[in-house]
Amino acid sequence: MDRRVVFTPSGLDGIVEDGVTVLEAARQLGADVDSVCGGRGICGRCQITPSIGVFAKWGITVTPESLSGFAETETNYRAKRALVPGNRLGCAARICGNVVIDVPAISQVHKQIVRKDLDLEPITVDPSFSLFYLTVPEAQLGDSVSAADALADAVAVQHKRNAPSVARRALSSLHSAMAKAEGEVTVAVRHLQDGDQIVAAWPGYVDAAYGIAVDVGSTTVAGHLCELKSGEIVGSYGLMNPQIRFGEDLMSRVSYVMMNPGGEVELTNAIRAALNEMIGNLVKNAGIEVGRVLEITIVGNPIMHHIVLGIDPTPLGMAPFVLATSESVSGWASELDLNLPNANYYVGPCIAGHVGADTAAAILAEGPHRSKEMQLLVDIGTNAEIVLGNTVHQFAASSPTGPAFEGAQISAGQRATAGAIEHVRIDRKTLEPRVKVIGSELWSNEPGFSESLGDTTVTGICGSGIIEVIGEMYLSGIIDADGVVQGGLASKSRRIVGDERTFSYLFYENGQTKLYVTQNDVRAIQLAKAALRAGIDLLVEHAGSPVVHDIRLAGAFGAHIDPVYAMVLGLVPDCPVAGVRAVGNAAGAGAVQSLLSRKLRHEMEDAVRKVTKIETATEPRFQQLFVEAMAFPHKTAETPNLAKVIDLPVRSTKN
Repeated sequence: MDRRVVFTPSGLDGIVEDGVTVLEAARQLGADVDSVCGGRGICGRCQITPSIGVFAKWGITVTPESLSGFAETETNYRAKRALVPGNRLGCAARICGNVVIDVPAISQVHKQIVRKDLDLEPITVDPSFSLFYLTVPEAQLGDSVSAADALADAVAVQHKRNAPSVARRALSSLHSAMAKAEGEVTVAVRHLQDGDQIVAAWPGYVDAAYGIAVDVGSTTVAGHLCELKSGEIVGSYGLMNPQIRFGEDLMSRVSYVMMNPGGEVELTNAIRAALNEMIGNLVKNAGIEVGRVLEITIVGNPIMHHIVLGIDPTPLGMAPFVLATSESVSGWASELDLNLPNANYYVGPCIAGHVGADTAAAILAEGPHRSKEMQLLVDIGTNAEIVLGNTVHQFAASSPTGPAFEGAQISAGQRATAGAIEHVRIDRKTLEPRVKVIGSELWSNEPGFSESLGDTTVTGICGSGIIEVIGEMYLSGIIDADGVVQGGLASKSRRIVGDERTFSYLFYENGQTKLYVTQNDVRAIQLAKAALRAGIDLLVEHAGSPVVHDIRLAGAFGAHIDPVYAMVLGLVPDCPVAGVRAVGNAAGAGAVQSLLSRKLRHEMEDAVRKVTKIETATEPRFQQLFVEAMAFPHKTAETPNLAKVIDLPVRSTKN
């Protein structure tokens, strides 16, 4: 009997025989599961996490019986080493039904490269916390003077400020610090609108406190550890969002919650565990005590925003997409089960049902509301956020692009790991390709390319490579403006291959490894790019159809695509190429700014209140704009600026 297996986060989906091990299924389907001991249950590198529940996206219901019971090798391994709770050994667990298998980072041969670089403008540091060094002689303490009163008075007298209050949860650290201090104590004071408050204390002199800024994305989570006084970023850490095992895109995760009682708790626990993993790595790598972290700022799309806070996200899965709250939310980090004993959390404000705190942070970082000229800010991910505006008006929308841009739903697609193709060029005459691979600086037709890869195997193509290969296929005439692979070219090039009723393009081969772009792949990119472009065009119409010469591509994906190819595919409107630039992780940059500056935090909160939200799902013009945007670069829009830098195919005169 055949069984269906879906591996996450890769999205690999295939059929295997009943009774095979998960490790063998991974090998058959090409999933990235490690094994050092040859499947003997010794190394533990093949640990996997089975997902249980109803997965509407794949039409699969998974029960605990979908995998075999614990094997003797697993029992022996668990007795000798740490088997993560809920995990199984892929070499021992046998498939007895349809399954969804999550491959955690520790078990991936090629770890995901979380590329979320920051592009930070200089700012004036004005954090919500300050450190004060105090001397409190023991003679001042006694039956009538508590440690809390003594420290509050010392802040007022020695630093000429109003006496702060003392947070109840700080009493333990304060009392302990006084007992060990021999009269010398450093306190952390939080600046609130209604006065200051002591939130932590340490014996002796402490010269630095820290904060963490986090961008919680649908696919990746990126965090930055900052010293609050200097503003220096002392460490960064990124990891995959573990919620991917519940669904690659946001609506799949909302669907999981709808169909599985308690699903919202599972998603909340998953992301909070990831945040704690990040926190642990940041402080460990920086060599600091976790108690020195005083604040964590978190931004994310509305669904991530709600899930982090433990709020049911299902109302965001259907019109009218009502937020539980659009305001910023704060409290003690421990309330979110975060391992930060002295820290406050701050979750940024949302703009509307599908435009969240990550967009608010990106607005703060890039400043369309501070620009005299129209600025288009696009964060391309599984759900694209779009902002168009200047000092007078700002408009925002989101478009459900799906995960195709990140390699999912593409036959040879994968996430950005070592061995993924990230750049492609096609000879216009011969249709022969050359590629660049993550981990090598050489093109595939250059001497030493194979040697430069070392032990790395070319396994697929990531998002930036997908954009380029389809752009090159259009420029080379392999596909027409409607995205149809031209089968007539098969007589000219062996790389045009028949595939039942359609054709595919063979863009990489090495021995038995052959990677194709299929007709379905082209369609997936067309659907994604049309959703994005239609959202952009809708905002442009609402803004009065201004000419836009400042286009900023944000996010991990936007930071690694060539602006020329973005315009060739029609992801963005025609613009002088110099006006299109990547700005890195704008949401993360805004999160850092809101961590380090109270003034900028207030600016972000004020800015989002002035944004006009356009709901693409209910706009009557969206469907027409979507249809026009399906063509390469676009069915009706002219591209004079693009034509200045690249030779475009002659546009057909057919309607």
